[in-house]
Amino acid sequence: MQNFNNMSIRKLLIFFVALFTIANAAGVEASLSDTEVVQGNMVQLKIKATGDRAEFPDIQEIDGTKVLGRSQSQNNSITYINGKLTNEHSTSLILTFAPQHDIMVPSYGVTIDGKVYRTDPLKVKVVKAAAPGVGSNVKYSLQMRANKKEVIVGEPLIVTVYFSLKTGVRLTDNPQYTKPEFKGFFVKEVNDPRAYIKGDQQIQELRYILTPQKEGTYTVGPATAVISEMDRSRRDMFGRFFGGNQKSIASNTLTITVKPKPEDTDLVGEFKLESHLDHSETKANKPANLTVRIEGNGSLEDFDLSDYEIDGVTVYSDDPKVESKLSGNALKSTFEKSFAFISDHDFTIPARTISVYDPKDGNVSRLEIPSYEVKVAVGQKTAVAAPSGNQTVGKVQTNLKQPGSTSGKVIEKKVEVERVAWWMLLLAVIAGAVLMYLFQQLPKFKGRHASPFKESEALKILYAHINDDKEAEEMVRKLYAKKNGDKSVIIDKKELKALVEKYRVH
Repeated sequence: MQNFNNMSIRKLLIFFVALFTIANAAGVEASLSDTEVVQGNMVQLKIKATGDRAEFPDIQEIDGTKVLGRSQSQNNSITYINGKLTNEHSTSLILTFAPQHDIMVPSYGVTIDGKVYRTDPLKVKVVKAAAPGVGSNVKYSLQMRANKKEVIVGEPLIVTVYFSLKTGVRLTDNPQYTKPEFKGFFVKEVNDPRAYIKGDQQIQELRYILTPQKEGTYTVGPATAVISEMDRSRRDMFGRFFGGNQKSIASNTLTITVKPKPEDTDLVGEFKLESHLDHSETKANKPANLTVRIEGNGSLEDFDLSDYEIDGVTVYSDDPKVESKLSGNALKSTFEKSFAFISDHDFTIPARTISVYDPKDGNVSRLEIPSYEVKVAVGQKTAVAAPSGNQTVGKVQTNLKQPGSTSGKVIEKKVEVERVAWWMLLLAVIAGAVLMYLFQQLPKFKGRHASPFKESEALKILYAHINDDKEAEEMVRKLYAKKNGDKSVIIDKKELKALVEKYRVH
């Protein structure tokens, strides 16, 4: 029996040791903070070693690029997961470097608990962004470049302005920058400025997405800036420098040639379209909402979908939501617009086609918004419910003949009459007097939150007039935005009342 117990204990110990060993399995992993960077920007290499004791190699450079900084940290955690003991001790080495060209991070060997484990090799791609004309004798300059010098109408291009400042130059204030003129183009500024160091120059990039509106030859620029450099010849009584010398600088200009589209199309690029109708069946005067979304490569900044025109149907549309971002030198765009259709009868939303010219292969494709059938349920009149409850019933005689009766017999008809006690009449008189007093006092209050009608009622009344009254259209936009949760919308109650009274049927 004792031997059996000893064997059981040994098996349990072996089980827990094996479990602990599996949960605390050693290993090494390497990762990069960025796999693609602008030349001169910093990258961090993290080597994580899992195990009790880790010995890292002495890394002074990575594929010929000097290591500029290093740090090391440790982490210890013990947890229970699904009833199992998990223990992890790890040590991380972080190396910082600034690659000037594409590099391959080699496989490194790390000794963990006496055994060597190796990392996987990694690659860093470096995007060159050299500012042209910048030399060691230039203190500061502005230069401008475009990724394309020749485009067609609707085809986007990217213009980059480079501001360079020589390392060690002290400024008394931030440069006063003025962006270039972009006549003939729809312009969107990229809210992602790049800053890096190249040689002895600190360089900052400002990028603009330009979409040409019509054919022709255009001159873009220049960009200008006012620089205030510290005057080292002027010091105060404490030996501190003060004052500065101002200098205005300007960039070069660019000549962009815009050619006409080979075919007359709505868009230029490569796009796909999705559309969705929230209700194919709705009630009278209740909206059915259609959402159209377009996304792909190219510019959608100056694109819009015109409103639908359907007989007997009121159509309202939101302003389109357009987003653009750069992926390398490619412009990614999305367009979304919603339409609300309101009617008291069945109707059809017609199909629409959007043509797209792809400058890469010269082909024309078409995006389709399908046709939608909408069924409208007409409301039914409801019968008035008969009085109920324990009421006093009186009897009244009438000489009216029963409808459909051929005899002259006078019939007796019961009519329900509720007898009201005298004290109830007294209360009604008092309540009426109080109400009259309150109505007389109403002009004395501002009543900013009071409204003689509901905004939903106003929306229905004004919807029918948005095509022939700009004020009604603008008010409907506000009401619709407020209905959809836009808390920034403020509606003038007097203006709303005047518009509703103008079209309300009395």
